[in-house]
Amino acid sequence: MEKGKKAAAITYEKGKDCAPRVVAKGQGEMAERILAVARANGVPIHHDRNLAQILGAMDLEVEIPPELYRAVAEVLVFIYSLEHRNPERS
Repeated sequence: MEKGKKAAAITYEKGKDCAPRVVAKGQGEMAERILAVARANGVPIHHDRNLAQILGAMDLEVEIPPELYRAVAEVLVFIYSLEHRNPERS
């Protein structure tokens, strides 16, 4: 296991949330668990060390600040493109 590995999970429900929220974060073993749960549930994983570090510094259940909208939007575009290529995932 990579000791310095970090992971963060976000969620966004259109019509409910104003912005994506951080719902899980961790490093080392906890990061591995987050990734394992994502894989087991078919949740797409986007690799971005800098964004994971920034999201990892946030409190859980807090909406991301406007400064991160662009970076998180890129992740959401990545996820939506995967769902578009594989409609049964939606």
